[in-house]
Amino acid sequence: MPGQIRSLPEFFPIHRCSELCFISPGGRPKCNFLHLGILPFVVFVLVFFGYLFLSFRSQNLGHPGAVTRNVYLQPRVLKPTREDVLVLTPWLAPIIWEGTFNIDILNEQFRIRNTTIGLTVFAIKKYVVFLKRFLETAEQHFMVGHKVIYYVFTDHPADVPQVILGAGRQLVVLTVRNYTRWQDVSMHRMEMISYFSEQRFLREVDYLVCADVDMKFSDHVGVEILSTFFGTLHPGFYSKSREAFTYERRPQSQAYIPWDKGDFYYGGAFFGGSVLEVYHTTKACHEAMVEDKANGIEPVWHDESYLNKYLLYHKPTKVLSPEYLWDQHMLGWPPIMKKLRYVAVYKDHQAIRN
Repeated sequence: MPGQIRSLPEFFPIHRCSELCFISPGGRPKCNFLHLGILPFVVFVLVFFGYLFLSFRSQNLGHPGAVTRNVYLQPRVLKPTREDVLVLTPWLAPIIWEGTFNIDILNEQFRIRNTTIGLTVFAIKKYVVFLKRFLETAEQHFMVGHKVIYYVFTDHPADVPQVILGAGRQLVVLTVRNYTRWQDVSMHRMEMISYFSEQRFLREVDYLVCADVDMKFSDHVGVEILSTFFGTLHPGFYSKSREAFTYERRPQSQAYIPWDKGDFYYGGAFFGGSVLEVYHTTKACHEAMVEDKANGIEPVWHDESYLNKYLLYHKPTKVLSPEYLWDQHMLGWPPIMKKLRYVAVYKDHQAIRN
């Protein structure tokens, strides 16, 4: 009847603690008690799958505790990982050698941040012949598992090779002019990197790595190199005293470094850091070049000379060992080098530069 309160339907469940009751057709409750061993099992299953769900979410959402899933040996304060090389600068910047880092921990940290790395390379004039090998070896060894944008500066965009890229990796061709002398090509890298850092790199990537094209990646080069700004020890001078460094020694030059100053000699073929810091560095080097050129001065090692002057007074936050910049044809493979990661390829300098 309308408005009449209905009675409970037959077999309407009533839950009480560990028993399940139903209203029988005669109106009397009929209860089935759960077996005492089933309830703990159900609770265990719920907790187990709940943990898996939360663990999955933390992995995909970048939960700060996600890195604890990695299993690794405890670092020992009184047992350094390398005793045969310097692993820390006087200003407390780490020097990166094989055996001084755990790449699994670092990969997890940079994936949590969803990091994108830009890699700049200049393939001007005849140097475009090195580009295919550079890109192919980068795909094998450079920042594997992370998002990468290759920025190829070239005056021959039609000659940029087709290279199969992995997921999350892309190639951008930036057309620039060439110069008659290779020295001018080298020095104008600083101008181009600073300009494009301001115009687009700041919006597209988190870190910028600047590399020479006449090289190849021969072993892992990953996020262990990333920092606010890193420089790389030149393979020819890592064991030398500062008096042997080929700094610019003329006081008239903006790249001048006195004989009694200098920490390390850094190679110009591999440096980088946050986009903002790379912008500041390359802009300062370019401005110093412009002033020297107005005074008719060209430093002994061009853009590398300005980079060394800048890093003397603006200390890098990380220094890469010569593992990351090596010439096996000239220097062999000494035992101190556990790995050779980024190495020069054989070439006829005279033929390529002219």
